[in-house]
Amino acid sequence: MNAFEPLDAALPAARAALLEWFDRRGRALPWRLGQEGRRDPYRVWVSEVLLQQTQVARGLTYYDRFLESFPDVQALARAPVDAVLKAWEGCGYYARARNLHRAAQQVALDGFPQSYGGWLALPGVGPYTAAAISSLTLNEPRAVNDGNVRRVLARLYAERVPADRWVQARADTLLHPERPGAWNEAVMDLGATICTSKSPVCPECPLQPWCAALAQGTPTAFPAPKVRAAVQAVQAVAVVIGTADHAVLERREGALLGGLMGLPTELVDTTEAAALHRLCVRLGARPGALLGEVTHGMTHRHVTLRVYRAAGNLPPQAVADAALSRLDQKALGLARDREASLFPA
Repeated sequence: MNAFEPLDAALPAARAALLEWFDRRGRALPWRLGQEGRRDPYRVWVSEVLLQQTQVARGLTYYDRFLESFPDVQALARAPVDAVLKAWEGCGYYARARNLHRAAQQVALDGFPQSYGGWLALPGVGPYTAAAISSLTLNEPRAVNDGNVRRVLARLYAERVPADRWVQARADTLLHPERPGAWNEAVMDLGATICTSKSPVCPECPLQPWCAALAQGTPTAFPAPKVRAAVQAVQAVAVVIGTADHAVLERREGALLGGLMGLPTELVDTTEAAALHRLCVRLGARPGALLGEVTHGMTHRHVTLRVYRAAGNLPPQAVADAALSRLDQKALGLARDREASLFPA
């Protein structure tokens, strides 16, 4: 291993080493097609929004599916929001899809933004996304700040508790002025493939001569684990009126699942029986047999959903045509299993 040298004292050499590594070893991702500073802004934009809460390995499938449905911003802008949510199904954090749709309608009228500030003004586009898109498609010198960047910089400077302002300041200082997009992607790729949280491959790291954490012999000690918010346990009941393929659905409200369709559901605040009674009174339905229980984790919530059969006069709809959360897919799976046991093929 090379002798440790402070990064700021050898910035040109460190920049050259990381970019040389990136040019050889950078991940071949579909939204990276095109010359630096001239990439397709729509494809970069979709990928950045998608990957905000989704790992790249899973995101590739969702990205291909979304682009197949909406190959350009005009197609996305023209589509009804229900079709956009259906294409986003399974990705979670559905506010991203609703904001992407709203912003696409604005871009279809006004054209793609030509600066960081222009991107930042669009619905659902925050500082990270605006910096990523403007650096990758416009070659604007804007440094990104995400989890991979935070971890890499914390180790380079042996900073145990890197505050967001500290990370952004360091990222701004290190940013390559001539290849900002490539530099941003290089730091993120380094964090995703070499400088990983639990098992960093330090011998293969192009920045090892300037890594203070490695010099101390404890790279995984940086950064210190974040304090996670307590997980809230949520209990609810849902009813299946109809069949697993044609059921009564309602539109969800709220930040997590707002806009999606789902089985009629009621939170349990006192007893399960009281919640089921309230739900059936609201629907004009009669409760039936318990189908079972499903669980699902969402952000800082862990939902336990008890699913009942019910009878009523509300019209069912085709489940396959609706955008549903994974929680509702699991609940409908209980009904499908019960139907299969009663009516075997």
